[in-house]
Formats: sequence, C-alpha cells, structure tokens
Amino acid sequence: MGFLDLVERINNAVNGFVWGIPMLVLLIGTGIMMTFRTGFFQLTHIGEWFRNTIGAIFSDRNVTAHTGKEDKSISQFQSLCTALAATVGTGNIAGVSAAIVSGGPGAVFWMWIVSFFGMMTNYSENVLGIFYRRKNERGEWCGGAMYYLRDGLGSRKGFATIGKVLAWMFAFFCVIASFGIGNMSQVNTIAANINKTFGISNVIVGILLVILSAVVIIGGIKRIASVTELLVPFMAVAYIVGALFIIIRNIGMMPAVLASIFKGAFAMRSVGGGIVGYGVMNAVTWGMKRGVFSNEAGLGSSVMVHSASNVKEPVAQGMWGIFEVFADTIVICSITAFVILSTGLVDLNTGVMISNSTSTALVSEAFSVVFGHYGSVFIAIAVFLFAYSTTLGWSEYGTRAFEYLFGTDKVIIFRVIFVCFIMVGATMNLQLAWDLSDTFNGLMAIPNLIGVISCSGTVILITKNYIDRKILHKDVKPLYSNWEDIQAEQEAAE
Repeated sequence: MGFLDLVERINNAVNGFVWGIPMLVLLIGTGIMMTFRTGFFQLTHIGEWFRNTIGAIFSDRNVTAHTGKEDKSISQFQSLCTALAATVGTGNIAGVSAAIVSGGPGAVFWMWIVSFFGMMTNYSENVLGIFYRRKNERGEWCGGAMYYLRDGLGSRKGFATIGKVLAWMFAFFCVIASFGIGNMSQVNTIAANINKTFGISNVIVGILLVILSAVVIIGGIKRIASVTELLVPFMAVAYIVGALFIIIRNIGMMPAVLASIFKGAFAMRSVGGGIVGYGVMNAVTWGMKRGVFSNEAGLGSSVMVHSASNVKEPVAQGMWGIFEVFADTIVICSITAFVILSTGLVDLNTGVMISNSTSTALVSEAFSVVFGHYGSVFIAIAVFLFAYSTTLGWSEYGTRAFEYLFGTDKVIIFRVIFVCFIMVGATMNLQLAWDLSDTFNGLMAIPNLIGVISCSGTVILITKNYIDRKILHKDVKPLYSNWEDIQAEQEAAE
C-alpha cells in the first residue's frame, strides 16, 4: 500500500466520522437554535437586513467608501466581497453538480434547509467576530473563532484552558484547510477546465496563477479586498445572467424541476423502504455537505474577513453574514441546480442521471445544450473567476489563522508557501485534496460551533440591544465591542 493510499484510507475513515449524523445534527442544530433564540431574525427582520446590506450599497456611501491609506480596516462592502470571493467558488458549480449526481435532485432541498438555518449561524459568527476582535501590531483588525473561543468561552470560570485549546485547534485546522479547499482543489479545477477548453497546459496555467496570486496575496488584506470588490460583482452578475437565460428559455420545465426536488428530498416514490431510506439519507448528507462547502456557514471561516471591516456595530456585520449565505446558496446554487435539472441531463421522474458528466463538466454540458461550444467556454471562464476569487479569500483566512498561531511577523511565510502551493495544485491530480477539504472543513466546524453555542447568550444580548435601539428606538447604551475592556485588562495585567 502506497503512502497516498494510506492517507486516503485514513481520510475516508475520519471523513465518515466528521460528516456523520452527529456532525450534521450539530451543524444544522446550531442554526436552528440561533434561529429560534433570535426569533427567526432572518425572516422577521428580512426588511432590516436587506435594507442594511444590498440596499445600503445604493443609499449609504459609508458602506462602500474605501478606508484611508493609514486605516488598516476595509469597508463593509469590501469585507462582504472578500467573504463572497471565498464562498462563491467551485462549490457553486462543481459542488451543486456533485450533490445532484450523488444525492439526486432532492439534495437541492437540503441545501436550502442548511442555508436557511445557516444564515443565523453565519450571523452569529460575525456578531461574535466583531464583538471579540482586536487589533494586531500593524493596526489591523483580527477576529474569528479563535478569539471568541479564547476570550468568550475561555472567560468563563473553569473554561480558560478549554477555550485556548479549542482556539488553537480551530486555527490549526483552518491553516491546513486553506491549502485544500482554498488553494489546491480550486487551482486544480481551473487548470483542468482551461486545459480542456483552450488546450493550455497545466504548467503554463500554474505559472500564470502563481504570478497573479503573488501580486495580490502578498499585498495583504487591503489589496485582496480591492481586487475582490471588482471581481465578485462582475463574476456573480455574469453567471446569474447566463443561467437565468437558460432557466427562462426552459421555464416550462420549472414545475417538473421543483416537483423532482421535493419528491427526491423525501423519496416520495414507490420503491422499497430500504431504498427510500438510503435515498433520503443520500439526499440529506450530500445536500448538507455541499451546502456547507458552498456557503461555509458554521465553519467560522468568513468571519475572519468580516471582522476586518471598519464597522462598529456587530449586528450590522452580522446582517452581511445573512446576505452572504442568501446570495451564495439561495441564489447562485439554486440557479445552478435549475440549469442542470431543466436541460434534460437528469430524469426528473426517477432522479437518475442521464448524462455521464460530473463536477463542472455537468454544468458545462448544461450550458452547451443552449449555447453550444460557447457554453463550455463561458463555464471555463466562470470557473476560473469563481475558483481564483476563492483562492484569494482563503489566503486571508489561512493568514489570520497562521497569525494567531505564530504571530503577526510570520504571516509573510504563510503567504509565500500558499502561493507556491498554487503550482502544486495546477500540476497534480488532486482528488485527494477535495476529499481532505471535506475532512478539514468538518474539523474546523466542530470547535467553531462549540464557540457559537457557548457564546450564544452574548449574541442574543447584542441582537436585543440592536433591536431596542435601531428598530424600537429605545434609549439604551449600545453594545459595540468588548475590545476596550479586554485591552484594559491586558494593560492592567502587564
């Protein structure tokens, strides 16, 4: 047995444990708990978070205004674009395809369920991220699960050591995951698609990506944010317009598509009970796994970029977290699924695949049904933009986790290594990298969700404070951040 075979077997065993029923219960259970504890905030205050996110882009200049050169923070819109850059990636194309191929059309329903409750998980992560963030030696805001595990959970009597250990575990898993989900698997997808569509060798693609990425990534968060705020809106709008054209062209198929999704979700067809049970479990498992892989709610990843925002109000950034999940899964992933299911590549009555294509090739084939050869070219370009932006976003996640582990002055080491691994991703067959991505996603999620659950009371207090002040117009003192309190305690201890 070779080394890679051994790694794959170990990974499969760990992956099966990490993504077993207990993990899925913990993942969606956290979202359900936060949904109920906040009074279904994503529904009851839908106007509030729409008005203060996508609506604010057009009405509040402060949301999009760039910070000054001396200010190390980024704007709210830049933080969203950087977070979306990492979440809107191949998961929206390859991930949705994998979910449908492996779990049937019903997997789409469970992606919706995960995203609905995941909105409040992501909201809670961002609220805690802003509340517990702190500035590093360079004056940059640093936040994430590491800090609310250490300073939130760890501040409770008897939990100081547990909080520190879980914070370290999260940061370690995040660094490793950044090379999988955020680097090699993304770059490998780019190289394979460009090679197949344009005939350009993987080596040349790898060299070009290394150069492009080095210029941006080594420049730090402000340069990454400047690129993503241009790249993300363009790529998202272009993909949505192309996909909507196909959906409108096949609008007569939509009733059958929706029926197939709901039937597949609950295996409502006359087959043996065991097959029904397996079909439901497959749909649930793949829908949830791909949903998390796409929008990353529960991983605690995007909060590290959201925390770099110049916003003071934790709930304000929390609402951007809700919008992030909404845009990623409810909008983009759903559109991808509708394109695949409406173009005749899946038997809508049985859920059986008619096409032999998988991953991005399935979406490429769906676009080619309508646009011919230009459809595959369009998807190749879309995959490049989606995957490249994911690489940029995850480079910052890995940087923040590496900084937490080894200090601010060492982050350049991580960035250089990260850029070098882009070449590895472009030139190797990395199915194992995709499998490892799922494993380390799950390993990241465990300590993060423990942090969200243990600090859920803080989220509720901050949310209630915001509602009282901003919606009910009560005269109460705002709860912005405990950074000043933590700083005072540190100075007193010194």
